[in-house]
Amino acid sequence: MTQAFELAAFTVREGHERALLDERQAMIAALRRRFPGVVAAWLTQRDDGSWLDVILWQSREEAEYAARHVTEVPEAAAWFTHIGESRGIEHLTVAL
Repeated sequence: MTQAFELAAFTVREGHERALLDERQAMIAALRRRFPGVVAAWLTQRDDGSWLDVILWQSREEAEYAARHVTEVPEAAAWFTHIGESRGIEHLTVAL
């Protein structure tokens, strides 16, 4: 099975950064319960102040399935309310 990265770029609503960070661990734990293909997750902030959520999945299929169903996870839906603007999601297959 070939692993895949999911990259989701976004901005955070004004005044929501602390909540975004505070709720992150609970949201990722809920994702792992619902989607066991989650291998690891990192939340990064870009130099321009925007954010990039990086999740490593066991397979691209699992990543794409989760992307279609993530709003069914209450903790994820709540976490998404802190996002100001989505700048897209991308799935990349790990080559090596």
